[in-house]
Amino acid sequence: MSLYPVSCEKEKQLLERMRKWNVLESDIRETFVRAQGRGGQKVNKTSSCVMLVHIPTGISVKCQTERSQAMNRFIARRLLLAKIEERELGRLSTERQRREKIRRQKKRRSRRGKEKMLKEKHERGEIKEMRRLPKPDSE
Repeated sequence: MSLYPVSCEKEKQLLERMRKWNVLESDIRETFVRAQGRGGQKVNKTSSCVMLVHIPTGISVKCQTERSQAMNRFIARRLLLAKIEERELGRLSTERQRREKIRRQKKRRSRRGKEKMLKEKHERGEIKEMRRLPKPDSE
């Protein structure tokens, strides 16, 4: 029987990652609180927000992305493992590498866009300059 409302494959991947980083269920303190924000009566009545604390490292995670408590439990564990992984690997973390790559791409794109805009402005200025009447010779 599945613990979370996800496919068996995803659950196996989660358990495998937990084994890889030596995270035991007994090391995780799990509490449920009422979610905040949008959702109306549903969030005001049910404690669907999941808070996890990894006791050995002190890392805590709060997840309220879904209306389902079971799904939030699964997502919170993935977030907790990602934080533990990032802490352990530091600079080499896949998430951090991905963010750095996107940042570089945006910087490059921004630079190209600025150069293109300035080039078009210059060309437009030349066109306007050609439309002007010639200046009378002042002799």
